Amino acid sequence: MPVAFELIEKSLCYSDVKTRKEKRKSPITKNEQLREMLLTCRRNQLKWRYVLADSWFSSSENMKFIHNKLKKQFILALTQKDKLEGRYVRIDTLDWSEESVLGWIKGLEFPVLFHRQVFKNKDGSTGLLYLISNDIEATKSTIEATYQKRWKVEVFHKNIKSNTALAKSPARTVRTQSNHIFMSLYAGAKLECLSIKNGLNAFALKRKLYLKAIRQAFDELQILKQATA
Repeated sequence: MPVAFELIEKSLCYSDVKTRKEKRKSPITKNEQLREMLLTCRRNQLKWRYVLADSWFSSSENMKFIHNKLKKQFILALTQKDKLEGRYVRIDTLDWSEESVLGWIKGLEFPVLFHRQVFKNKDGSTGLLYLISNDIEATKSTIEATYQKRWKVEVFHKNIKSNTALAKSPARTVRTQSNHIFMSLYAGAKLECLSIKNGLNAFALKRKLYLKAIRQAFDELQILKQATA
């Protein structure tokens, strides 16, 4: 269920050095937005233990913020291209075993656990996922099971795109676009409640409504045919 959201407003104009074309960018970064949303969650007195995020938000600033300011634990994804400086080494060159590896990241004053998850893709190929956590007492199964819960975010995104017309707004102004996105999120939350109550996912509920509407339309058509016979 959504508990906070931020829109990226590219209000700053600048000229690209290479192309000399005018471009726009946001005055704050996505990582700054993440930290602000986490503060909003704390102000709203939400209860949580872990912050889960993909590699877009695996910056050392976010790790320090979650660990030091929020006093929470995190499990974040890393990519094979993430590298550390000085005497530090790339995570994909470590001697991995079945268990997680305790180590340090340059710029962090606290140790973290590195974990490599090996999984099979639908096409039969092998995938690798590198995870990092400040919960140094977490086991392999705890890290993998907890991070798996983040996938529900992707499911929710698919739901609001397919069932609440998130990307089909004709709005052009910031305010009307913001209103449309908020109402799409709200409708998605209401769909989740209906799904729990009826034991059907959002797509099954949608099919059920369509079938009901088609049946009513067909019955009305039969009445019209009888009236004109």
